[in-house]
Amino acid sequence: MSVFEKYLTVWVLLCIVVGVALGHAFPPAFRGIAGLEIAHVNLPVAGLIWLMIIPMLARIDFRALGAVARHWRGVAVTVGVNWLVKPFSMALLAWLFIGTLFRPLLPPGQVESYIAGLILLAAAPCTAMVFVWSQLTEGDPPFTLSQVALNDAIMLVAFAPVVALLLGLSAISVPWETLLASVGLYIIVPLILAQVLRSAVLRRGPEALAALLKALSPVSWLALLATLILLFGFQGEQIVRQPLVIALLAVPILIQVYFNAGLAYVLNRMAGEAHRVAAPSALIGASNFFELAVAAAISLFGLTSGAALATVVGVLIEVPVMLTVVAIVNRTRGWYDRGPAVRRLNNQRRA
Repeated sequence: MSVFEKYLTVWVLLCIVVGVALGHAFPPAFRGIAGLEIAHVNLPVAGLIWLMIIPMLARIDFRALGAVARHWRGVAVTVGVNWLVKPFSMALLAWLFIGTLFRPLLPPGQVESYIAGLILLAAAPCTAMVFVWSQLTEGDPPFTLSQVALNDAIMLVAFAPVVALLLGLSAISVPWETLLASVGLYIIVPLILAQVLRSAVLRRGPEALAALLKALSPVSWLALLATLILLFGFQGEQIVRQPLVIALLAVPILIQVYFNAGLAYVLNRMAGEAHRVAAPSALIGASNFFELAVAAAISLFGLTSGAALATVVGVLIEVPVMLTVVAIVNRTRGWYDRGPAVRRLNNQRRA
């Protein structure tokens, strides 16, 4: 790892502080940037995400996607945790902490709205940012791409029914424009651009591609830090105005992240999957598609609702918390590889 990547957590924390300070000091400027959006998808953030993930997507050889089928155990774990565990575990945690333990400390008229926002957050699995976390753990790129695509497809049919079930609403107003625009802007367009770039550079040989990817690596991390400054700048006023509410809402989100990441990680180990599959599987299960969650909360409950604020808290803690999950996954690789099922399947593959 480069010195920059080694101390990425430090740069992230600095960017959080800078973002909050700038957002609190210059709210009109950040409101203007926040208004540059299509279907609640912020265009400056989308552009920065392109810079983040295009170099990572350019590493993917589409011919390797056919080998993903042999990682069916990892696929089953990822889908199961994302859709059979994550929304329901968050509903339980939200009821326990926000609806019960923290209720006396929260504005009484917003408690149910906060719970709804947390459920919306958990019902939207992560997409684009997973490529960043996967690269930091040396995750398998074709597997990561296949899981992101599968999550997007499932979201199109499962998001509304799951949210309707957990919120007890008969008709959920799904922000389809936001969902489709996000998939297009965060996955389809950068994937096409990355593959065009890969094909063009490969005409000059594999060494040319390796040199380009090495040169683009700092661009990815700088785009990540710039994204953080923008996201925290957008919410700088709220953070300063409601620090206690934000801290309390963060508790169930934090527990949910570590619980689901740990569950996916352990299940993959028990199933015998390789670490480079288990790592992105755990990270996909832990992170959230916060753009969709925020848009759905605003659509259902309004811009100033507790639900909208709860989804925004997911935005605020996403990167620093996921970096800790990345660190845990990387540091436990030796323990993971000593798993009986992992060793057995590795021996079978070598044979």
